[in-house]
Amino acid sequence: MKIFSNFDSGNIEVVSIADKDNIQLKIPNDNQSEFYQWFHFRLETQTEQAHTLNILDLKGSAYPEGWKGYDVVASYDREEWFRIPAEFDGDTLTFTVIPERPSIYFAYFAPYSYDRHLDLLHLAQSAHHCQLETLGQTLDGNDMSLLTFGEAEEGKKKIWLIARQHPGETMAEWFMEGFIQRLLDEDDTSARALLEKAVLYIVPNMNPDGAIRGHLRCNAKGVNLNREWQSPSMENSPEVFLVRERMLETGVDMFLDIHGDEAIPYNFVAGSEGIPSYDERLAGLEAAFKQALFVATPEFQDQHGYDKDEPGKANLTVGSNWVGEQFKCLSYTIEMPFKDNNEYPDPLYGWSPERSVKFGQDVLTATLAVTDKV
Repeated sequence: MKIFSNFDSGNIEVVSIADKDNIQLKIPNDNQSEFYQWFHFRLETQTEQAHTLNILDLKGSAYPEGWKGYDVVASYDREEWFRIPAEFDGDTLTFTVIPERPSIYFAYFAPYSYDRHLDLLHLAQSAHHCQLETLGQTLDGNDMSLLTFGEAEEGKKKIWLIARQHPGETMAEWFMEGFIQRLLDEDDTSARALLEKAVLYIVPNMNPDGAIRGHLRCNAKGVNLNREWQSPSMENSPEVFLVRERMLETGVDMFLDIHGDEAIPYNFVAGSEGIPSYDERLAGLEAAFKQALFVATPEFQDQHGYDKDEPGKANLTVGSNWVGEQFKCLSYTIEMPFKDNNEYPDPLYGWSPERSVKFGQDVLTATLAVTDKV
């Protein structure tokens, strides 16, 4: 038996591999950080024999609640990612697999590779109405890439979408792929109508360093980007600094920050109720967007989610809160599950890349529905 993690977003530590009935593994921390939860590795072994894998020391992981009811994601071809049932005892995640092929990949969620990220950027720029721009470089020297759809004209709304501030939340970039697919489809009347009303600024991956390194939550320096929005710096959080500077240049009428949640098995949104300038207008915009999402897809619900901030108590270092306060605009965090959507469970695949893509496509419909209002 051999275990490998020497590839894009690979992350695992082998404790013991002597016994196929008790393979013991640990998840390394994000660099210079206390956070750990993302894993991605390859097992090479004999086929048609049961293997039991144990991932240890998870009570100290970033979100221990995330392991309850969680099933491991696996693939033989890195295209189809299916679920393997797992059990969690409060500290160890255990799952058994009988490999059908000599090599099998496991991951916390279906990876979205840096190569696929580059493919998405350059597919998008092939459209006449899309411009690809590098805002600057990350701490590891990777590009901070911005896609701009449409031409800025007087009266057009300015809509920003960003994803993967937390790099292990790969469903967020799958979502972006779906949203971008619709913007590129010249036969999609809704997308065309949106582009007539708005310019869209899209950052598909806010944290390429963390994504490549196999981090859950932080950039190369161990910084949580979604706590940097009030005072980012090129030394600690160039990703936020560069995007924020461009936002201040363009203005923002609507902002969507795409994430994944480890513990809550539903799709939901988190608003900016606690920002100082929150008022009836913003409350009405939030309600309109949620109603539009209800109409667009049954994958969305509003019963399960985060507790709302008390008035004036919002953490303004968080992206959606800072943007909402700075621009007095509709500003939402959209969350998808690592596990499954319990409204429409799928035992074989759980919440998946394909469903993330379709959810992104549906969110374009909801975005169009509120564009005239923002």
